[in-house]
Amino acid sequence: MRQQSSINQMNFRQKYHSYRKHPGSFLLFLLVNLAAIATFAILLFLIIYILIKGLPHLTPSLFALKYNSDNVSMFPAIINTVALALLSLLIAAPLGIFTAIYLVEYAKRGSKVVELIRLTAETLSGIPSIVYGLFGLLFFVTTLHWGQSLLAGAFTISIMILPLIIRSTEEALQAVPDLYREASFGLGAGKLRTIFRIVLPSAVPGILAGIILAIGRIVGETAALIYTAGTWPQLLSGIMGSARTLSVHMYSLSREGLNTDQAYATAVILLLLVFLINAISAFLAKKLAKG
Repeated sequence: MRQQSSINQMNFRQKYHSYRKHPGSFLLFLLVNLAAIATFAILLFLIIYILIKGLPHLTPSLFALKYNSDNVSMFPAIINTVALALLSLLIAAPLGIFTAIYLVEYAKRGSKVVELIRLTAETLSGIPSIVYGLFGLLFFVTTLHWGQSLLAGAFTISIMILPLIIRSTEEALQAVPDLYREASFGLGAGKLRTIFRIVLPSAVPGILAGIILAIGRIVGETAALIYTAGTWPQLLSGIMGSARTLSVHMYSLSREGLNTDQAYATAVILLLLVFLINAISAFLAKKLAKG
């Protein structure tokens, strides 16, 4: 304890003398800490506000199997949201991960193709979601004659989250030391075996972090899904059927103005769903990292 206390005192003295020599660094230190505290305070305020407004209105009728104008059940929307997230990831995750593998492991550094792919991904990540919704409406819903369906919504969302998965996977693969690859090649392993047995397992936590962010965007998306997946409030009948997600359900209730309390209750469930997904993903990432 005494040793730890002396170390802390030494660190404090070093920081004090450093700040005296460079007052600007102390100002930046304060600004950084204030920004962190403000961010945390805003997040905490939003969570507490949603819980206070929504928890008193959580009733069993909101979890009825079928939706009607009396119970305004969110249960069908929960199932639709999970189905949409799984289908979107099934489309976007393999494509995004394999694209990142090509960019990091196969493409030549400084290649025009690599620059074009990265420019395209960055451009896609900056497009507003309403534009994706209009594109999905014109292409998937109208041109391909899929109608407002879960499939149309999933393909639209997949295009939206693809840049996020590509970028996060690319950074995770680049973080794997080249020593791992060289050791694998030295033992006689081929390129493909090295990637799937050595590089990818080491990059799994980073890849999973990108997928977590993608799930968060899927669950919270509204504008694009109104035009593509539709607003049908019942359980989906299939991938070609219309499906209302939780965020669209909450938007519809608040827009009508008759069920504002139930909209806040839906926001509570949406918040809990995001936290649950993040907790499960973090747990899996730790398990895979240890393995």
